[in-house]
Parts: sequence; structure tokens; C-alpha cells
Amino acid sequence: MNQPSQQPKIPVDLQQRLDVFERFLKRGNIGWTTQRPFLKSLGTGGQGTVILTERRGAGMFSMPVALKFFSPGQFRTTTAYEEEMLRLTEVASMVARIQDDHLVDVHTFIENEGVYYMEMEWIDGFDLLTLLRRDTLEIVHEAVTQGRWEELNETIVTQGEVDCRLKPGMAVAILRECLSGVSALHRSDIVHCDLKPSNVMVKRTGQVKLIDVGAAFWQEKPPPGQACTLEYAAPEVLEGKRATPASDLASLGYMLLEMLSGSRPFTGLKYADLLEAKKEIIHKLPAMLPLDTFAHSAPLMLLLRRLVHPDPAERFQSAEDAELGQHGAAEFLNELVRSERSQEYASEIRQWISEMESELHKAQQRSCSGDTTRISPPDPTATRIFPDSLSDLENVTSGFDVN
Repeated sequence: MNQPSQQPKIPVDLQQRLDVFERFLKRGNIGWTTQRPFLKSLGTGGQGTVILTERRGAGMFSMPVALKFFSPGQFRTTTAYEEEMLRLTEVASMVARIQDDHLVDVHTFIENEGVYYMEMEWIDGFDLLTLLRRDTLEIVHEAVTQGRWEELNETIVTQGEVDCRLKPGMAVAILRECLSGVSALHRSDIVHCDLKPSNVMVKRTGQVKLIDVGAAFWQEKPPPGQACTLEYAAPEVLEGKRATPASDLASLGYMLLEMLSGSRPFTGLKYADLLEAKKEIIHKLPAMLPLDTFAHSAPLMLLLRRLVHPDPAERFQSAEDAELGQHGAAEFLNELVRSERSQEYASEIRQWISEMESELHKAQQRSCSGDTTRISPPDPTATRIFPDSLSDLENVTSGFDVN
């Protein structure tokens, strides 16, 4: 007669862990502490400092993340700091719920000893500001073969008036991915309010992501003042009006113009001249496009005009319309396909970044020891505009610090 099989006895230490496991599930919540060792400063601006760190877990688990520490130094009182941080935590929570491949992933917002910081994904790549620098292109020129250099100049990037400029297809491909991220924000009634090249990351994979939502706001609860970078702010924002989704489109239009021309049309202008230049820009667009874009000038002009028009009502109706609608970015890229002038832009970007990164790494090793993660170029900082303080901007110079 067969004896009934007996369950093997669970070791005492394993039973203890099983008890803890079941207790966790019954309790319905859990808390834990993880380490965040600081690895490198990724940049400092008006709002605070961004640090590259690691999220460390059990065993050998670790993953790179970025922490943005918001400095209390820009505020006059503790109450003002707390109120702004409370607003930002709400916006960050909304952004964290948005699932879009072209928008930075926000992990959490933390307060520690009265200081607030936001944890975000670390994006492995370069910001658009770095990619457009002339010296970045020169470094690559020195490293690649003549045949590869000619291919780069034909399909991706070449020297512009001030910095390097992107070929039309590449510039509009990057714009289209930016529009996807902006569209995701706008569907949640969030205005980014600080779109500029340093807030656009191009990953090694060729994918484009928008970062830094520190100036963003929910349209249902706008802040009393409005952070923006004057060089890329829409004219209505410079006039003290509240930024809208259409204002974000104007900022993207200024970026597209910069990518196409290799020039910075608003750098170094005082406030009054800056506002006037943005109101008159559509009349100057034809002269700003390089001669080798002539074959694309008509569709590019339609796209640019509906992004940077000084009247918000004359711009595209939405970011989605700017991407997919008539005269939008997708229509331009489809036209390139029909004319057999298109490339696999993602793969081209991957190869370009691989070449650039290798040479930048070597250049940094030659010029300094140790810290070779990334070059951080100067960048215009955000200015907080209050509707009743526009007179203070008369002496503000917008643009890059070239000293």
C-alpha cells in the first residue's frame, strides 16, 4: 500500500521570509530606502542643479537616473519656495502619467530637509545645443574619411552661418519627434514654456526626447510668474501674456529655423529689439534659409510661417496639426520620400552620434583628466516674467554667454 507523500519541511529561515512576504501583501503598502550616490553634475541653471546618479537596489541592481535639485535661492521667502514646489509636484505628477516615447520619464518628486528634487530618467545621448556647435562638427571632420565627410554634409549636417546646420530632412525629422512630445503634454493641458535646443535630447538610438519640465504649468492652475528663455519665447509671452500651446509651437519654430540656418537670429538683442524681431520674422524668412534649401523652400516656408507667425491665431491649431496636418512636418517628410530624397534618419543619427561621441571623448581625454562623460556648452537661462514687470526686461540681453 502506497504511503501518502509528505510535503518537504520548509527551513526555518525560509519560512520566516515567506511570512514576511505574506505580511507585505496583506499590509497593502511598503516603504524602503535606496542609495543615490552622486556621479557627476549634468548642469546648473536658474532653477537649480541636475546631478547624474544611480538608483541602487538589492544585490547588484543599479540604474542611472537624473536628479534635479530645485534651489530655494531664487525665491524671496520660504513660503514662495514651498508654493512653487507644490505647484511643480502636481505638474510633475501629471507628466509622469503621460506615456510618450518623446517625453522624458519623470519617476518621483521628493522633499528632504526642506529641499525639493525630482528624479527623472537619464537620457543617454546629447542635447541639440551640443550637436549644433561648430566645434563639434570640426572634431568629427578631423576623424572621418573624406567620403564620410561628404556624405555627412550631403545628408545630415554642414557648416552654417554661426554654428553648424542640419539638412532640411534631418531638421524636420527632429522637429516631428519634438512635436510628438509636445502634443502629449498639450493633450494633458500642460504647456512646456521653455522649449530650446538644450532641452531637446537626441539619444544614441536616434530617438529625440524633450526634457526639463521645470517651467511647465497646467493651464488650470497657472503660476503667478512665468519662466521662459527670452531667445525662444513667443512674442505674446514677451508682452506679458500667459503662454499657451501656440506659444510652444513658436519656440519649436525658432528652433527649426536655427537648425536649418545655423544662425541665431535673436542672440544679443535687448528686449524691445527682440520683440520687434519676432514680430517681423515672417517677412525675413526667405533671406534666412540657405541657398541649398531652394528645392525645399516653398514647403519649408509654409511650415515655418505657421510655426513662428507673430499672431498665435495664424499658427497651426495644435502640435498634432503641426506634425500631421496640411503643410506640417509629416507632409514635408512624405514629400521627400516621393522625390527619393529621404534617408533613414534614425539610423543616420545613430551613426553620426557614434562618430561624434568617440571623437568628443578623445578630445576631452586630451584636454582634461577623469571627467569625460559629456561637454556642457553655455546655454541661455530661463527668465521668470511677471505681467507687471516687463519694464525690468529692457536691460536684459538674450543669448549665449560667449565670454
